[in-house]
Amino acid sequence: MIERRLEAIRALLEEQGLDAVVVTKYVNLHYFSGFRGDDTTLVISKDKAALITDNRYTEQAGQQAPLFEIVEQQEGLLSKTTEVVKSFGCQKVAFEGNALIYDDFQKLTELLTGVEFTTALHLDKLREIKDKEEISYIRRACQIADKAFEEVLTYIKPGVTELAVAARLENAMRENGSEKPSFTTIVASGLRGSLPHGTATDKVIEAGELVTMDFGGMYQGYCSDITRTICVGEASDRQRFIYNKVLDAQKMALGLIKPGASGKTVDLAVREALDKDDLGKYFGHGLGHSLGLEIHESPRLSSKSTCESLQPGMLVTDEPGVYIPGWGGLRIEDTVLVTESGSEALTCANKDFIEIR
Repeated sequence: MIERRLEAIRALLEEQGLDAVVVTKYVNLHYFSGFRGDDTTLVISKDKAALITDNRYTEQAGQQAPLFEIVEQQEGLLSKTTEVVKSFGCQKVAFEGNALIYDDFQKLTELLTGVEFTTALHLDKLREIKDKEEISYIRRACQIADKAFEEVLTYIKPGVTELAVAARLENAMRENGSEKPSFTTIVASGLRGSLPHGTATDKVIEAGELVTMDFGGMYQGYCSDITRTICVGEASDRQRFIYNKVLDAQKMALGLIKPGASGKTVDLAVREALDKDDLGKYFGHGLGHSLGLEIHESPRLSSKSTCESLQPGMLVTDEPGVYIPGWGGLRIEDTVLVTESGSEALTCANKDFIEIR
C-alpha cells in the first residue's frame, strides 16, 4: 500500500517539475509512511524517502515505516530536515501549503539556501480514493459506532444529562475497540436540537424530547461518522412527520450516491425533496463530506462542491437535517462507500423512529 502511495506522490512531483516535497501534516505523515508519531517530517524525492524524528520515535518509526530511511534529529527538526533535503541534492522542493505553519516556513526558507522552496502542494487530494486496507479500517470503525448506539439505547431515559449520554457512547466505543472518538461527541436534546453541532452539555434530557447523537469511533487511525435521532418518551405528530421526511431524503440520497454523480447534484436533490414540505429552509449545511484519517475531507456533497464525478473507493457522509429555532431539530447520517455499481452504507444502526418509553 505504501509503495503505491509513494508512486502517487512521485508522479505529482514529476508533473509539477519538482525534486522533492517536505511533508508535515500529521495524517499525511501516517498516510505516506505508515508512521503514527508526531514531531516528524518526511522528505520524499523522486528516488529517496527519509523520515526525520527524535529518539522517542526512532524505534517505532523503524517498525512502522520500513520503506523510509530513519534519520534521528537531536538539535532541531527543521535543521535536520534541511540537511536531508541538501543531501538528496534537491533544487526545487515543495511544502504542504495547508499544513506548514508560517514560522516554520520562514525558518526552512532561511535554512534552505540555494534551494527553491516556493511551491505549495495540497497532498490531501491523493487520499480521496481509499484502498482496500483503508476501507476495511473504516468499516470496522463504523461497526464500533453501530454497537455503541445499540448499547446507549439501554441507558437513555428522562433525567440523564447530555454529557452522561456522550460519556456512555464514548465508553462503549472504547470497549468495542475504538482508539478514541473521531471528533467531539454531539448530543443535542429538546430545543438544543436546532444546533447542528450542539456538543453535549449538562442539560437534563426530559420526556417528549428528541435527542440527536452525532458520534464516531477511530480504528487504526481511521474515522467513522454516524448520527441518529431518537425520542425519549412519546413523540408528537410533528416530530414523527419531520423525522420521516428527513429519513426519506436520507434514503433517497443513498440511492443517488454512485459513480459519476456530482456533489452538487446529490445535495440539490435532497434540498428539493425537503422543500416540498417547506423544510429545506431549515437545512443549512452541506449534505455530506468525505472522511478517513480526518473526520472532514474532500470530496463534499454541497452546493459549493467541486466534485464533478464521484469515484468507486470514495467515502461520503449522507446527513440531511432539519433545525428549527425554538422547536428543536434532528439529523440522520450514515458513512457511505461509493462502490462500482452504486453505494453502500457502512453504518448500519437502526434508522426507524425510536421512542424510548
